[in-house]
Amino acid sequence: MKKISRIVVALAWLTAVLVVLVLVARHRLLEQDVEPAAAASPAIGPSASNAAGEAHPAGEADQGFLYGRITTEDGATYEGRLRFGGGEEAFWGDFFDGVKDDNPWAAHVPPERLTEPDPLEVFGVVIARRERQVDLGRPFRARFGDLARIEGRGGEVRVTLKSGTVFDLDRFDASDFDDGVRVWDRRRGVVDLDSGVEDLRSDRIRTIELLPTPALGAAPDRLHGTVRTRQGELTGFVQWDREECVGTDELDGRTADGELGVRFDTIRSIARRSPESSLVTLRDGREIVLSGTSDAGRGHRGVYVDDRRYGRVLVSWDAFERVDFTPAASGPAYGDFPPGRPLTGSVTTRAGRRHAGRLVYDLDERETTDTLDAPSGGVGYTLPFGLIASIVPPGPGGGVTRRARVTLHDGGELQLEPAGDLGEGNGGLLVFADGSEEPEHLPWTDVARIDLDRPPAMYPPLGGRQPG
Repeated sequence: MKKISRIVVALAWLTAVLVVLVLVARHRLLEQDVEPAAAASPAIGPSASNAAGEAHPAGEADQGFLYGRITTEDGATYEGRLRFGGGEEAFWGDFFDGVKDDNPWAAHVPPERLTEPDPLEVFGVVIARRERQVDLGRPFRARFGDLARIEGRGGEVRVTLKSGTVFDLDRFDASDFDDGVRVWDRRRGVVDLDSGVEDLRSDRIRTIELLPTPALGAAPDRLHGTVRTRQGELTGFVQWDREECVGTDELDGRTADGELGVRFDTIRSIARRSPESSLVTLRDGREIVLSGTSDAGRGHRGVYVDDRRYGRVLVSWDAFERVDFTPAASGPAYGDFPPGRPLTGSVTTRAGRRHAGRLVYDLDERETTDTLDAPSGGVGYTLPFGLIASIVPPGPGGGVTRRARVTLHDGGELQLEPAGDLGEGNGGLLVFADGSEEPEHLPWTDVARIDLDRPPAMYPPLGGRQPG
């Protein structure tokens, strides 16, 4: 009987040890942002370092991940790797988005230039002619690598750039700040923090201080590859459906056998099979057709590619053809993004007059880290102004068939559609001549050419046309 009791005790002890080991393993997986593959998934096991099995030095492998210190309303602090939106922005090259509270540049524009025709029509017949105020609202968009601090201030979100420039964003408009943040804190583990203005809990986020990323020890691989489009190829870091960006994220879809989730670190390539479906080739050679979700077909929001020639490019689902994944480290470090500098250069009007000095483009962009946003054939370009050498708008009355010519400092050239920052809604340019505190306003329709001075440093780096 004593022998049986000893056996029972031993089995109980062994069971307890196994339970502890399982809990430890699950905790480590969570810390690494790695989830076990679902039973229905055909995914092969994740690599320990990257898709090719090649180890990167810890600092190089980790430096591209967002990192910072978060302080909550009750004074608690969390520090570690960050990911916004519950599973979206994770790297320094990703964008923080919001809406600016007001437009201070409007005060420098003659009032008559801030109105536009708004005829009242009935059955296509104009019965009254009237005017309306030009929309001067502007979105805020900046790479996390260009930011120093984000803080909630009641109905506003205050964002401070590395350059020292401060923007107050409308808290009640869409903002990445209010999507929540996950932090991999070294002391507390993985913690999800909320920053919504309607949630008055004491653990709501007060401030986020962005800091250089140390060696993390364990982090997933970043998605990188070559994306083929109707406009050509783009190579760089990839964010699928504007969200999935690391190997542990999943590509969701439906097959003939039911729903399926496939980890990205098991995928070799994805091809657009039809507007509704994708052909997924795994690293072991197997092929799967997925459909029925925005990840795999209709409703897809596009593929971001961080191509070093242009900054960030958004490839629409209609323009997308195929992506082939290749291994890479985690990307540029926080210190690779220099502070923005004032835009300077010259504007030549259609009348031949040249105006030189500090520039404000579209009554909004004023620093080298601000971006020019415009499309071309289903591909949207987000070009940091520091990369741009010149802009030649399309001629008047040219319509959508005419293109704007954008030349980069490295010699590259893009033919972009007259839309976005190059469209009719452009508010024109302010030119502060040397020593002048009051600028001259040049309407967009009067601009024939803009030449921009080359900054001393930028990210992506100036010079060199090699992608990747």
